[in-house]
Amino acid sequence: MQPDSKARLLDAALKVVRTKGYTATRIEDLCAEAGVTKGSFFHHFKSKDDLMLAAVAHWDAVTGGLFARAPYHDLADPLDRLLAYLEFRKELLAGDLPDFTCFAGMIIQEAYETRPEIVAACAGNIAGHARTLEADIREAMRKYDVNADWSAESLALHTQAVLQGAFVLAKAKGGASIAADSIDHLHRYLTLLFRSDRGKRTNPAPKVN
Repeated sequence: MQPDSKARLLDAALKVVRTKGYTATRIEDLCAEAGVTKGSFFHHFKSKDDLMLAAVAHWDAVTGGLFARAPYHDLADPLDRLLAYLEFRKELLAGDLPDFTCFAGMIIQEAYETRPEIVAACAGNIAGHARTLEADIREAMRKYDVNADWSAESLALHTQAVLQGAFVLAKAKGGASIAADSIDHLHRYLTLLFRSDRGKRTNPAPKVN
């Protein structure tokens, strides 16, 4: 069954904005990608900004469902779940740049001063995703007896800062490999943070003669 014109416009927004950027995206581009007329566009949305607000909610639903079904949740150890989450993020670095970069992050980078309502929705998306990691972080802190001056919330947000930065680097370099490297560094950081002895054995310090 073919999706209706509104659903096609929402999907088009995710693709076109990640390809062209928020500012460069025109209503004509969205209609062409969705295969609908301008009349159909304005039947569903008052403006590009109106569509973008709906598209943020659509992005939230699509990505929320994807991560909720991901296999890393099935692991028994909370740190293993966090590390497997990062491996899952690496697996998602597939296809062309617009296929794996972040719709919400792209809009925030471009429109943080000009479209506050849309940016707030995008920020809520990123923060909401970070919150899905907090319970595992807290459990890992208890299990591995980590007493720190940082919170589960701050570490969860840090993972998203690294991932968003990784997407920027991928765009700068024109490929996913540098983003994968950034995720690997984050993987090592979390391992050392919670399993310092294991980290020392895995990455021994060089001997000084």
